[in-house]
Amino acid sequence: MPASLNEIKVKIASTKKTSQITGAMQMVSAAKLTKSEQNAKSFQIYAQKVRAITTDLIGSEMSSGSSNPMLIKRPVKKTGYIVITSDKGLVGGYNSSILKSVMQMLKDEHGQADDYVIIALGGMGADFFKARGINVSYELRGLSDQPSFDEVRKIVNQSVSLYQQELFDELYVCYNHHINSLTSQVRVEKMLPISDIDENEATPHRQPFELEPDRDTILAQLLPQYAESMIYGSIIDAKTAEHAAGMAAMQAATDNAKNVINDLTIQYNRARQAAITQEITEIVAGASALD
Repeated sequence: MPASLNEIKVKIASTKKTSQITGAMQMVSAAKLTKSEQNAKSFQIYAQKVRAITTDLIGSEMSSGSSNPMLIKRPVKKTGYIVITSDKGLVGGYNSSILKSVMQMLKDEHGQADDYVIIALGGMGADFFKARGINVSYELRGLSDQPSFDEVRKIVNQSVSLYQQELFDELYVCYNHHINSLTSQVRVEKMLPISDIDENEATPHRQPFELEPDRDTILAQLLPQYAESMIYGSIIDAKTAEHAAGMAAMQAATDNAKNVINDLTIQYNRARQAAITQEITEIVAGASALD
């Protein structure tokens, strides 16, 4: 049964309001994305400096074998995964892509639930795993749009501490890597033990450094900070991808709303034209009956 003119007008008005809301949300996400990209670039400067210092300090040790537990590969009995998602929806396929990839990885790599530990950053991920009976050993919700290190310090320190206590033997971070405003890529990066340091990257020096205290004592303090900076960098990257996904989702919603409004407007005009035609026909028929 065709809708009445009033029903179509109500639908048009309602869709216009929805379009205004999604349009505003798109602009908010765009502003957050710009700021997040700036923060990510600023962090890269810090990350490069920390990596350079770490590489210079452990470069000579890697060739001879280091005694630091954060550099030593031990038999893997249990694996830790930090899974980064958003707290809310309205971000398109941002959460589904990472969660689908993690579930497939757990299925392929582990025979039973005791083989891994899940640490969830974001309510969507925590709720997803709990709904499927997967134990979440630690979770963090309510991160700000531009998270500072102080916000994530507890969970980052906790992750590194659990590794040092040998509650798991490897640590991976699973997140969406930001490529551009339209594209993100699922990444699973190994954070511990630290294995991505290339001794060839070490800067050659004419004179050896005199270290006070000794190298091992400095590394014992530096390596946890290096691992923490890597994890924090992944969180910033994931937040940037989240804002980009939110902007794209709201833009798509706004475009769809405009298409619906156009279709409803055409439908309204046709219904109105049909109503006018029917009224004219009735008037003509009534006039003819009087002759």
